[in-house]
Amino acid sequence: MNISYQSALVLVKDLKVSRAFYEEALSQKVKYDFGQDVVFHGGFTIHDADHFSNLLFNRSNPHINNILGQENFELYFECDDMEAVFSQLMDHVVVLIHPIHEQPWGQRVFRFYDPDKHIVEIGEPMPAVIKRYLKAGASEEEIAQRTAMPLDEIKRIKAETSG
Repeated sequence: MNISYQSALVLVKDLKVSRAFYEEALSQKVKYDFGQDVVFHGGFTIHDADHFSNLLFNRSNPHINNILGQENFELYFECDDMEAVFSQLMDHVVVLIHPIHEQPWGQRVFRFYDPDKHIVEIGEPMPAVIKRYLKAGASEEEIAQRTAMPLDEIKRIKAETSG
């Protein structure tokens, strides 16, 4: 038996508002629109919360919208140009959790809430972190210690960058 992960499904109060947010603010492309749920390229889905409650429990749950955005998970995206994406998102009046800052492992990230108060994180890809440290003159071993990335991966990225 082969079981393969396909998608995270996020419940939303207003499908149109959330779809517009992910398309406009985060430049996500719709793969499928099934009316009550929208599947984006890259592997996540937004689904109307009321419809989901009826689908699962064959009844409406008047409290379903009260449990959205409980800060118990986040959607994670990556980009190469953190400053440009941060600026673009500020134009969409998102509720910021924190601006761009560096995590203990060296990756720069920022977090904010989507329209349903789900946490969204934008981070720089780890290869970009490694390249940034290489450019600053850090040794492969120093980078491995700081980022917890395997030394072989750092050497591979260094070879790609210099060759």
